[in-house]
Amino acid sequence: MALLISIGHNGWYREEELAEELRALAPGADIRPASNPGNLDEITMLAVSNLNTDIAARLPNLQLVQKLGAGVETIVNHPTVAPHVRVARLKPEEPAREIAEYCLAYVLREQRNLLHHAKAQDRAHWDPVEPKRTHMTTVGVLGLGHIGGLTARLMASLGFQVHGWSRSPKDIEGITCHHGSDALPQMLGACDYVCAILPSTPDTRGLMSAEMLATMKPGAVLINAGRGDLIDEAALIAALDRGTPGHAVLDVLCTEPLPENDPLWRHPAVTITPHVSGWHLGDALGDVVENLRRLNTGEGLLHEVDRARGY
Repeated sequence: MALLISIGHNGWYREEELAEELRALAPGADIRPASNPGNLDEITMLAVSNLNTDIAARLPNLQLVQKLGAGVETIVNHPTVAPHVRVARLKPEEPAREIAEYCLAYVLREQRNLLHHAKAQDRAHWDPVEPKRTHMTTVGVLGLGHIGGLTARLMASLGFQVHGWSRSPKDIEGITCHHGSDALPQMLGACDYVCAILPSTPDTRGLMSAEMLATMKPGAVLINAGRGDLIDEAALIAALDRGTPGHAVLDVLCTEPLPENDPLWRHPAVTITPHVSGWHLGDALGDVVENLRRLNTGEGLLHEVDRARGY
C-alpha cells in the first residue's frame, strides 16, 4: 500500500519536497512523488492539492483521495474518481490562521486609508484622512466553519462588530450569527466588510449573484478567500461600477490562473492575489500520514468528506 503525491498545479510545494517531509513523519512508509510513481497497482492513496487530470483513473487499487487543504470541489465529483473511493480533507490550524490574517490585513488597509496615503505619497501630497473607528465598523463573515469561525473571532477580539452567516444555525460567543438564505441579504446590507470563506457546494456556487451583490452596503468591501465560484464575476464587475460593493479583494477566482485578458485584472475597484491567503500546512501534514496508517489498518479516517454533500 503506497501513497502517491500529485500536487496538480505549480507555485506551491514541489511533490518531491512534500514526499520528503511526509517520509520524515512516517519513516518506512511508501510515499512517492508523481515524478517517480513506480508500480501504479500499488497505490492505494492519492494526495492532491488540485485534481485536474485523469491520474485517479490510472490507479486501479485507489481507495482514498486526500486533499492537501480544505476545499474538495475538484475531487468529490471528478469523473475519474470511482464512487467507492473515499475522500478526506485537512483542517489545519496554520492556514486557517493565515486566511484570517489575510482578511484582517485587507480590512485594516481600508480602515487606515493605506491606499489613499500611498497614492498621496506618489504625488508628494500631504493629505491627512481620518481613519475609520473599529467599534463603529461591522465585519460580516460568510461561512462559520473551522476557518470562518476563527476569522470571526479574530475580528471580534479587535473590537469590530461581527456578524456571521452560515447555512445552518451556529452559536459563537461575541458573534451575531445568522443562518439560511432569507437572512443573508439583510446581513449583507449592514456590513462594511464581507469576508467570504465558504466551500464550493451546489448551495454556494453563484450565491453572490447580481441580486445578492445589490443588497450589499454601498462602498462596502467584499473579500473572497473561500472559493472563486461563489461570485458571479460578470455581475461583480457591473456591481463595482455602481459602487455596490465599493471594492473587491479576490484571492480565489473562477478560473485560476486568471487569464491575462480578464477585465478583473484592470478594474480599479478590484484587488487580486494569486490564491495565497492560506499557504502553510503546518502540523496538518501529520494528518496525511495518519490517514495512510488508518487506511492500512481499517480504522476511521480523519476529516472524511461526505461526497454527496461536498464537504
